[in-house]
Amino acid sequence: MEIRELITFRTVAHTLNFTRAAESLNYVPSNVTMQMQALEEELDTQLIDRLGKQIVLTDAGKRFLLHVEKVLNSLDEAYLAMKENEDLTGTLTISANEVLCSYRLPAVFQSFRSLYPGIRLIFRPFPSQQLKQSLYAGRADIVFMLEEPVKSTSLSVEYLMEEPFHLFVASDHPLANKKNLRPEDLQEEMFLLTEKGCTYRTLFDRSLAQQGIDEGITNLEFTSAEAIKQCAITGIGIALLPEIAVKAERERGELVSLPWEMPNFQITTQMLYHKDKWISPAIKAFLDIARDVIPLK
Repeated sequence: MEIRELITFRTVAHTLNFTRAAESLNYVPSNVTMQMQALEEELDTQLIDRLGKQIVLTDAGKRFLLHVEKVLNSLDEAYLAMKENEDLTGTLTISANEVLCSYRLPAVFQSFRSLYPGIRLIFRPFPSQQLKQSLYAGRADIVFMLEEPVKSTSLSVEYLMEEPFHLFVASDHPLANKKNLRPEDLQEEMFLLTEKGCTYRTLFDRSLAQQGIDEGITNLEFTSAEAIKQCAITGIGIALLPEIAVKAERERGELVSLPWEMPNFQITTQMLYHKDKWISPAIKAFLDIARDVIPLK
């Protein structure tokens, strides 16, 4: 088998689309199809299931991808070792959820691009529940998570900073000027929250239950922190958001925080990468910049 076939297979496995893979590799789609067929014939194994217009990796394809990643990473390592005195090049894939992408990572991306313009930087957003899996599947080199402290035997985890969360309302909301809140003050309010399954949503639900407010409350659920924020500004309800997401709105007086304590609510910005992954010069450079920039923002 040829190296180009392995590269094509990896690209197809990451995109799950022959046309996008061809565009990424600067091939025509038929070239990608022929290479995939040649690879499957040589291995005498079906690597991809074609389900109508969609494709998915077979179990054999998933296993093969793990080995292909190791082979191509080793080749990248050998290539860069021969060019260690030259400017850094290559491709780096970063993933995070919406909040960190919007409020923590732009400064990191800006600093990285200014120092290493030769490295192609790709950002792939994933829901929080899929971020760790993107590392296991090789779809991302580094992910950033807004979570409780992650413990893992197969992933390297670095805690960059704690992220305070508060309840926020519009400045003209009936609760906006209260100095002290009692559980009954929140009992009939509308809460603007992320969907169930998100870590900080789970912690918040638990906090309400401990205060006896789990019965009779009404929620609106969103997939976007920006949508939650905009609805809170219009006065629809009480938003649970991290401080970083509402800094500008607080300064403009559009949102105010409520005096409500949430004990045992520890959420941090964390940076993760697979322990078995080769830390290329490009990855090392990005890790170093993230360590320097994020705690300062």
